[in-house]
Amino acid sequence: MPPKYLAPSVTKAFEILRLVTQSGRGLKISELSKELEIGKSTVHGITAALEELGAVMRDPATKRYRPGLTLLELGKAAHSQFDLKDMARPVMENLMEVTQESVFLGVLNAEHITILDIVESRNDLKITSPVGTTLPLMAGAAGKVFLAEMNPSRASQMIRSKGIPRYTDNTATDPQQYLSEIEKVRRAGYAADYEEYIPGVRAVAAPIRLNRHFSAAIWVVGFKMTLDDDKMKALITATREAAESISRKFEEQQLI
Repeated sequence: MPPKYLAPSVTKAFEILRLVTQSGRGLKISELSKELEIGKSTVHGITAALEELGAVMRDPATKRYRPGLTLLELGKAAHSQFDLKDMARPVMENLMEVTQESVFLGVLNAEHITILDIVESRNDLKITSPVGTTLPLMAGAAGKVFLAEMNPSRASQMIRSKGIPRYTDNTATDPQQYLSEIEKVRRAGYAADYEEYIPGVRAVAAPIRLNRHFSAAIWVVGFKMTLDDDKMKALITATREAAESISRKFEEQQLI
């Protein structure tokens, strides 16, 4: 097995963040340099970059570095994802019972989607994927939901710059047509996938309203032979209700 590669600058930056966060009174550059056994100039360069990003802040009087607001935001966002999984799980289980199809929970992670949790269908033939799997943003119902939740100009820029791969014969690859579909999703509050990502597979997704730190969605996936047009209509209602239920639970939790 080849050795894991760790970029030295990233490792040093992480160690500085760890020490600053663990210190109750903050740390000076000389103290960080001594603790990490690296030169003051190197520490100064890294802390300057971290300060510019808001990850640390420097007290002008004491010259000590403390955790910045960006760390607080990132920590809150990470903690929210654990809260989200716990709150969403009962709703996902109920949605699976109602639809008899696999239910997924995912978040937007940079420019792709990461699956946080899944409740598998009890059917012998079902759609499934391991937790942690990433999906293309420009694919399927979930991708449409996340794009619809973005600022319209950002979504348009991403779609036009990256393009839409043709996954199936049903995939809309024309940017303007795809943007029109995203606008419909934005207004309707849900997205449907009629064999646009995987042949023979249909899906419905709805956004979970959280906060500005990260976006989430819930979606149900099944085969066309079990998801005819009438069942898709029922699926849209059930998925939207599930998303709204999780959103309410999350909001109530944040207010406690």
